[in-house]
Amino acid sequence: MWSLLVGVGWEGVAETKVEWASTYAPRTMVAGFMKDKAIGAKRLASMPDRITNTINTADGQQVCRPTVINVYEGKMDSVEQWWEQWKAFMFSTPVTIKGKGGKESTVKPCQMLDPIKQAKYPAITAEEEKISIPLQTLCQAIFDAVLVHMMNLVSPGTWHGLKMDLCNALVKNKDAITLQILANSYAKTDIVFLQEVAGVFVERAAGTTVGEKWHVLAPAKLDSKRDQNSMLLLSKAKFPDVASVREVTADVCTGFDKSVPVADGDVFAVTVTDKAGDKYLLVSFHGDTDGLATIPVTAAVRATHKLLGDEYTLVFGLDANAYKAPAAGKQLGYVEFISFYEEAGLGSCWGAAPDVDKMLTTFNARTYLQPQLNKAVKMSEKHLKGDVNPKDYILFAANQLKTRAVFKDNTGKKKYTEGMVFPTLAFPSDHGILGATLEPQTSAKTEL
Repeated sequence: MWSLLVGVGWEGVAETKVEWASTYAPRTMVAGFMKDKAIGAKRLASMPDRITNTINTADGQQVCRPTVINVYEGKMDSVEQWWEQWKAFMFSTPVTIKGKGGKESTVKPCQMLDPIKQAKYPAITAEEEKISIPLQTLCQAIFDAVLVHMMNLVSPGTWHGLKMDLCNALVKNKDAITLQILANSYAKTDIVFLQEVAGVFVERAAGTTVGEKWHVLAPAKLDSKRDQNSMLLLSKAKFPDVASVREVTADVCTGFDKSVPVADGDVFAVTVTDKAGDKYLLVSFHGDTDGLATIPVTAAVRATHKLLGDEYTLVFGLDANAYKAPAAGKQLGYVEFISFYEEAGLGSCWGAAPDVDKMLTTFNARTYLQPQLNKAVKMSEKHLKGDVNPKDYILFAANQLKTRAVFKDNTGKKKYTEGMVFPTLAFPSDHGILGATLEPQTSAKTEL
């Protein structure tokens, strides 16, 4: 492996080799590596997995890293068989991807990796940051190798078939199922806020019922590496003139400091005029895991709206990543977030003084077959330690709009089953759908 790392031209390969010999090679697989929470906190396995797990290419295809935890279809009946496939993928397979501004480039997966910055992930040391590209490549290889070994030890000959059954329902057909849910259950919805969407979703929606009923809008600066973009669907019936759409994402992003953990694609903001001549500021946002960017971004959205003036009606759909019981000083609590947006003059689909148990929009728990090992939860503890939180919100200027009705959906049928873990084979999202009917504080404008 070391010659391959040197061949890429990375700095820090020698230091990484020392780290392997002194820190990683002596460890046991499960207790020493898989359960080491520091590896998860430093993102040494999860960051390269996020980038190389499933790469969406410029021609709409997907290329997968040879690993247990994605839809890679090749057989991995031994670590030795897997290793040859893994090296060929990471260091020899050219992939053509769309970058910023839609510009295409052809790279090898290993060349897509970025440094892990201590400023964003404080757990990583300054020394590790300097060698973070070869170090995360090493940790990714270790992680993938351990999983291949474990699967062939506990379920030889059968695990691969079970994996493909799950992948077909939850991954390969995820966009098709999502598009079907939108077309069947939400065809009359004026505005749909989407988060964590792959860049190819725009092309996949074209020619479907979704593409016929809605304008599918995406930010100019798509993130083609993480493929976690915020988007908007605007009803062609209510917003017939797509030419009135003007992206103002940059205006919002100038309103918060560069230290705020926001990447390209996380924020998408537009102004648009509907068929009645009413003007809107619409914003879709996906917060970081701990919700630390949510308040700065919300403040910037509110500031942008004030600059535009009340001529524009603000509607803001977001995955705030707010928590019911936040880790003190480390995560955004829902009470803190509600207090902030109310003081900023914003209302919410949840209304005033909401019952948190009615606001829960996630219920899932990570297994050990994923790279953020610090987030793994035992089956018996999924209710206690799982992600059961009030993460999603629809905000608006309190002087402009009010909520007439609100609902949740984790089935795809405008129905929410409390206490049910999801995603499921029929509902491939780890966040429930949050919907609301909004009406104006006065009768001057039409409802949404």
